[in-house]
Amino acid sequence: MKLQFSKDAMPFAAMAMVEIGEVGLITLGKAAMSSGMSNFVYVVYSNALGTVILLHYFIYSTYRSKNGTSLTVSFLCKFFLLGLLGICLVQTLVITGIKYSSPTLASAMGNLIPGITFLLAVFFRMETVALKSRSSQAKILGTFVSILGAFIVTFYKGPSLQKFPSFSNSYIHLPISPNSNWALGGLFLVVACFSSATWKIFQAAVLKEYPDKVNLVFFSCLFGTIQCAAVSLIVERNSSAWKLQPGIQRTAVVYAAIVGTVLRNCTIAWCLYKKGPVFVALFKPFGTGIAVIMAIMFLGEIPHLGSLIGAMVIAFGFYAVIWGQTKENNTTAGNAVSWSHPNKRLHP
Repeated sequence: MKLQFSKDAMPFAAMAMVEIGEVGLITLGKAAMSSGMSNFVYVVYSNALGTVILLHYFIYSTYRSKNGTSLTVSFLCKFFLLGLLGICLVQTLVITGIKYSSPTLASAMGNLIPGITFLLAVFFRMETVALKSRSSQAKILGTFVSILGAFIVTFYKGPSLQKFPSFSNSYIHLPISPNSNWALGGLFLVVACFSSATWKIFQAAVLKEYPDKVNLVFFSCLFGTIQCAAVSLIVERNSSAWKLQPGIQRTAVVYAAIVGTVLRNCTIAWCLYKKGPVFVALFKPFGTGIAVIMAIMFLGEIPHLGSLIGAMVIAFGFYAVIWGQTKENNTTAGNAVSWSHPNKRLHP
């Protein structure tokens, strides 16, 4: 029982760690660009370094697995599209949007991803929706309640809670970009949300045909890096912009390569394979709550009533979706048992 519980809890813990890592990813990326680093150069260098790290895992896994899924032209074309959607489009749009706005707006816009992903999953029949079913009602309600809670955290402060404990009394303020344009940044972030939702749906479908997650992530990152480099060389023609400065710029690139490219992509691929795209996307509002908690605990930020209310709403919505998915999985498992033993009748 304990072993089964730990296996079931692993996707939750993995996605929670991904969201914690993304808090640092967004913050360091904004700090690097505010120091003068080009957003296109940041994306290219971080993905290139991450791809080099993944190359070692790819070589090792290829050497160890002799009976793995063979690569075909069809799969390579799908990896190319995954790189275009998840690496080139999403990352470039998100980083550009953050450059013209702020990490707060990026976090708020990211809460659109669960709703978009849920609708796409229903459209492509990856999620079953029966409006009269309690499990489907819970999933629909929980998804939109989680999004609502995340927007409450972002846009409603309310009175401050002065006596809330904190590990730090220091405050870290990011410098404001001189090229700030919230309307343009918001537009980039909205398009990134649609691209991210499409990427999750498409990757979940590809994983059903090609379950070798290491190879999939490696080739997606490889193609995505090449695509980003091609676009960046056209857009960023200033040779001095490609010189990586020591300090925050190098720190941001190394962190993005390890946490963003390697750990994040591999973890998301594994969770997509295990739980599906809606489960992965649902952690976006959950990540907003994590960002608030980390800001309170480690940056000395004073919490407000809106943060507490929003966190409670997110928790309720998250629980509702997980309850709905668990109920559907139990029903499916029960039907499978009944089908495998058609002569056995269950009596109340």
